[in-house]
Amino acid sequence: MLKSFAVALALCLAGAAFAQDKFPDKPVRFIVPFPPGGGTDALARILGAKLSEQWGQQVIIDNRAGAQGNIGTAAGAKAAPDGYTITFAHQGALVINPHLYKDPGYDTLRDFAAVARTTEMAFVAVAHPSVPAANLRELAQYARQNPGKLTFASTSAGPHIVGELFKQATGTDLVHVPYKGAGPAINDLLGGQVLLMFSNPTSTVPHVKSGKLRALGVMDTKRNPALPDVPTAQEAGLPELSNVIEWYGIVVPAATPAPIVKRLGDSVLRAMSAPEVLERINGIGQTPSPLAAEEFARMIREDYARWQRVVKAAGVKAE
Repeated sequence: MLKSFAVALALCLAGAAFAQDKFPDKPVRFIVPFPPGGGTDALARILGAKLSEQWGQQVIIDNRAGAQGNIGTAAGAKAAPDGYTITFAHQGALVINPHLYKDPGYDTLRDFAAVARTTEMAFVAVAHPSVPAANLRELAQYARQNPGKLTFASTSAGPHIVGELFKQATGTDLVHVPYKGAGPAINDLLGGQVLLMFSNPTSTVPHVKSGKLRALGVMDTKRNPALPDVPTAQEAGLPELSNVIEWYGIVVPAATPAPIVKRLGDSVLRAMSAPEVLERINGIGQTPSPLAAEEFARMIREDYARWQRVVKAAGVKAE
């Protein structure tokens, strides 16, 4: 009987190995926890196209917007752990939301396995042209003179907390207006329904270049190549607002077999090394910064702890 069990176990293991070797042999769903029109969607479509080319299988972008990324991220956490559902790892959703929401619908450190980091980018402060400020210092001065007059849009927890950090660093009073995604927020910013946004560059660079929005500062110590004329927070004399970085990547449910996670990670890193992919990513204002699974997992844990401290200091909760 033991011999029969051993044979059956060997056959099962062989079958699993064969399945992993052939992975993927059907379409892969790529959950993006925000609506079309923003930096998350743009990057997902660039990566999805390249992964589809590598695998010979369709990668289906599944936009699941709502609750500042919680709805889509929770759906990814609850997906079957077979590698056929991958989830866009958004910094705000994974390491900030858990400290803002009583129950975001997932446990970042327990429910996910890191696959790979893909990009990072410093936040950019942008304004409707009606705002009488040309840089961050002038914005702070105007906001202090007009408390409660300026509104800022957020599309996820990251931009919200960056706005709170700006308020803390400058002693100003801005009114927060939350949105479900970058598309709706940008539309209202272009129309003047809201006046400011602390955003990743992808959503706003094209509108800055067209003159429809004004970039006031890059929240970093170095300028963004896509906006070479826009000064940094460091240059504006606001070092507290430097090194405010947002990152993106891919995660899967924690129970996904390690060989599948590795295969996915290898595929993502291969896609991120393709010249045409790098060119397109740079073109949307993001900085390619691939990290393998182990390093990405470590960074998620460290950022989780860091933003826990920031949110506590800011004393904010989800609206």
